[in-house]
Amino acid sequence: MGRYDFRPLRVHQHASQLLAAERTRIVPPWHEVIGTIPPAQTLVRSQPLQHQERPRRPNKRKPSKLFQPQRIVYEEDTLRRGFFGDHPWELARPRVVLENDGKDAERKNWSLPSQPDRPVDGESVVQRQMFLLHGNPEAGHMPDPNMTPAKAYDQARKEFYEMRLQQDIERRVAKEEALATGAYFGKSTLQIGMELEDKAYEEWKSWAAKEVVELEQKRAAMYTGIGSEVASLPEADPQVDAAVEELDATIKP
Repeated sequence: MGRYDFRPLRVHQHASQLLAAERTRIVPPWHEVIGTIPPAQTLVRSQPLQHQERPRRPNKRKPSKLFQPQRIVYEEDTLRRGFFGDHPWELARPRVVLENDGKDAERKNWSLPSQPDRPVDGESVVQRQMFLLHGNPEAGHMPDPNMTPAKAYDQARKEFYEMRLQQDIERRVAKEEALATGAYFGKSTLQIGMELEDKAYEEWKSWAAKEVVELEQKRAAMYTGIGSEVASLPEADPQVDAAVEELDATIKP
């Protein structure tokens, strides 16, 4: 066959010959598609589009990954990993994916930390940090030459904390106003957690009381001997006695 194998390019031709000679009567599902859209005839591999400059090393052999596409990297991805790494619980907040189409930097004015038509979340911190680093020359906002990624992150993060605090205060005030007008919200998560903790403690308390009774019965059984023989009693452990006395004082009213 030589250096190149041309058999894959002749699959459609070979199948057509078999159908014409009636060697087979079942038409493959791909026969019409391959005939309409034949495979490429180019045998020379072209280098993929370069998204970033590759490091050049003189006096080195030809790179092995020359024809592999480069990984697409965005600056926003690094900022997102940093923010959500520090605030993992922000990922647990409910979010509608349709609210973000990836063009917030073009449609929003991120010279302000909050936008009136979108909720405050981690993406707001990322877009605000991008604005502080690069500005928006098209809108007349030039970047600050003394701004560093660390300074931009601290400023965007503090603004995010202030907006979260303001939202919490608004929710608290709204709840108090609703309670004043006769609303009922049921038990809070803190109350539910305390009830579960009290239930687990009461279960342990009843189990410990049974264990104390069984231990006292075993101690009483040690004093009973057979005939005139005196049963040898093991030495009492002071730590066990102290624990039993403390538990008795807790159980008894």
